[in-house]
Amino acid sequence: MSAQQFLTEPPPPRGVALPVAPGIRRLVAHNPGPMTYHGTNTYLLDGNGGITVVDPGPDDAAHVAAVMAQAGRRIARILLTHAHRDHAGALPALARATGASVHRFIEGLGDGGAVDGWTALHTPGHAPDHLCFARADGVMLTGDHVMSFSTSVVIPPDGSMSAYMNGLRRLLERNDSLYLPGHGPPIDQPRQFTEALLAHRLARAAAILGQLRAGQTAPDAIVTALYAGLNPSLRGAAQASVLAHLLMLAAEGLASETDGMWRAL
Repeated sequence: MSAQQFLTEPPPPRGVALPVAPGIRRLVAHNPGPMTYHGTNTYLLDGNGGITVVDPGPDDAAHVAAVMAQAGRRIARILLTHAHRDHAGALPALARATGASVHRFIEGLGDGGAVDGWTALHTPGHAPDHLCFARADGVMLTGDHVMSFSTSVVIPPDGSMSAYMNGLRRLLERNDSLYLPGHGPPIDQPRQFTEALLAHRLARAAAILGQLRAGQTAPDAIVTALYAGLNPSLRGAAQASVLAHLLMLAAEGLASETDGMWRAL
């Protein structure tokens, strides 16, 4: 997937929750970076008996205070897409301050579970506990499974490329009309975007297999060959992605590893 296909937006205002869909506002945390874009998206959902907060964000007292101030009503529930600290770091502080109930994969919310009109879809790959949340009108909160500014990072052993790609295929079986990701702006053409993500991953897997068949055996050298012009700060993520692809190819019987070196089968 080329950089031109990703979505961009100006730096958002800080401490302000802005509408992105009916009954949904977005508040962007102040944790910008190459892996988080302008910051983590915290969503405020209008719900029964109060506000539902999705992904409280990083452990940042100013962001917690902004979430509480911008909610405008009692915060009744907290949903978590996954436990990475840029999404869940603020969870303990927000839960203590509000008394809100917490709903996440590791606390009894499984695939198909429902919370105040939102249905959880277990989409491991980026993280084993990752959940997306779907509403009946076609809006889906995709966390880091589908981000609008970049591909998702898949880092073994917790990350699985096979699971990630299967999760993309699962989303393509649905007919959602709007994705609200964990980082970056909304995705208003989710099918086309997800198809491009999947095609990109398939092409990357084919390119890595091609490198193995050409005699390249070291993952680091494969990164150098395939990621031209890579930002040095992203090299670790690229190495993790190549390893995740190699492990997927091994599971498919197409590659094997000995002492850290890989070959095609």
